[in-house]
Amino acid sequence: MTLTFDALSQMALELPGVEVGTAFGAPTYKVGRKSLFYWNGDHGCPVFKVDFDERDFLIEADPETFFTTDHHRNWPCVLARPDRLDIGWVRENLRRVWRVQAPKKLLKAQDPG
Repeated sequence: MTLTFDALSQMALELPGVEVGTAFGAPTYKVGRKSLFYWNGDHGCPVFKVDFDERDFLIEADPETFFTTDHHRNWPCVLARPDRLDIGWVRENLRRVWRVQAPKKLLKAQDPG
């Protein structure tokens, strides 16, 4: 199954406080003014926030799915081919990045305990 921009957008907007903006002229989804991901129109794929170690691991483990470009090499992110992405990985990445970047007030509002 190919992950579409619309499906990815819907997943991101299910997270509390996520807003749509732009980055590099492309749609980006943010929480607390920090990007969760954006869609790279030049490559027709999402760009996910990950740390450098995870990016290197993903590219080494699955180069058919994950890659980087010279432009992205110095940023903590990875590009992914939408027709090869695991939806479970996408959801978990969005949730994990959301938890790290969401404002404390928003996190407290989501805490059931």
